[in-house]
Amino acid sequence: MNRELDKIIRLMGRLYGRDISIYDVGFLTRSLDRRASATGCRTLAAYLVPLSDFEAEAETFYRSLRVSYSEFFRNPLTFALLEQLILPGLIAEKERAGRSEIRVWSAGCAAGQEPYSLAILLDELTAGRRNTVSFRIFATDSSEPELAAAREGVYDPAAVGNVRLKHLSGYFSGDGGSYVVANALKERVSFSVHDMLDEGSLCPPASIYGEFDLAICSNLLFYYRPDIRRSILNKLEHCLAPDGYLVTGEAERELVAKLEGFRAVFPGATVYRRR
Repeated sequence: MNRELDKIIRLMGRLYGRDISIYDVGFLTRSLDRRASATGCRTLAAYLVPLSDFEAEAETFYRSLRVSYSEFFRNPLTFALLEQLILPGLIAEKERAGRSEIRVWSAGCAAGQEPYSLAILLDELTAGRRNTVSFRIFATDSSEPELAAAREGVYDPAAVGNVRLKHLSGYFSGDGGSYVVANALKERVSFSVHDMLDEGSLCPPASIYGEFDLAICSNLLFYYRPDIRRSILNKLEHCLAPDGYLVTGEAERELVAKLEGFRAVFPGATVYRRR
């Protein structure tokens, strides 16, 4: 770690109580370079001045680290596996075991696209089955504004570009200006604040005891330093039911591959099952 970066980390902690040492060095450096350029600073040493003199700039920089982005049906291969193999398999297992509920955790859910995508697939797969299997999706994020947007469930046309027409007509209402998630679908998703970095909590409090059949944590881990990544993955593993599934983003493939607690379900996909 270079001297300027170390000084910025200490400055953010001392002046503003923000611990930015948790982030991956490469990600942190790129974020600082963008803010330095935006404020007309040519070096990180020069950027120390506006960062220390202006709290608003420090807050702008800190917010830039809280990356929050998602899409409906974001990874085609992953969602194809979920739709055709993973979720039908879970439903069949529940029916055989005489258990009636599938429990899903969408960690770092941002504005709700991921949990709503899962809800669409699960609703479609469970509808009309002789042996009723229900599902509950617990969607969490550390940002209350993002969760508020998720609960509203209002998206512009560009945001629903990956949604099939039959799903768009069956699970959304709108006139082309914006699309609103149907209330029946909203009722299947519980949104709540949960910080994956909080050492004092394991599973989302709203879920009470965890035991998730499926947990999705996509494109979140690689923003943090290695020990933080391991901590998050350990939480996810401990919150899963035996033989539960974990889904990550493409950028996190190597991180999960090193863990003994999971095995890949399908070559080339970031879907894993707890050993």
